[in-house]
Amino acid sequence: MYRFLECKAGDYMSSPVHTVTSKVTMRELEGLFEKYDFNSFPVVEEGKLMGIVTKFDFLRVFDFSTSQIVPHFNELMNRTVGEVMTEAVVHVEPTTPLTRVLHLMVDFKSRSFPVTGLGNELLGMISREDVMRALRISTQGAF
Repeated sequence: MYRFLECKAGDYMSSPVHTVTSKVTMRELEGLFEKYDFNSFPVVEEGKLMGIVTKFDFLRVFDFSTSQIVPHFNELMNRTVGEVMTEAVVHVEPTTPLTRVLHLMVDFKSRSFPVTGLGNELLGMISREDVMRALRISTQGAF
């Protein structure tokens, strides 16, 4: 376990990352979710992380009350990622210890976090699977 204490996000992050821009429509996003079986995509403009769009954000587009007029499906599917993405994103740096990443994942019940560099540049993503891989590798041979 002591070797795990030395692991950093940059050592185990996934890169390159599939991203979307804020102009992607819900229709296009639905196809990307299906194609890649991801739960979220970082939203990037000119190399900078602008936010994240999740399956939850996608579903939230269809959450309307019974007191309002039911919107047309095509209108909703033409909305853009920029309209529905989450802008306040918890992110980590490449030097962030995986113990801290693990703590954040537990606290926020999150599957992954963007890994950013100077100027909010997206470098990669660190996921639960990446942390599990680091645990497995760093504890091989331990009893």
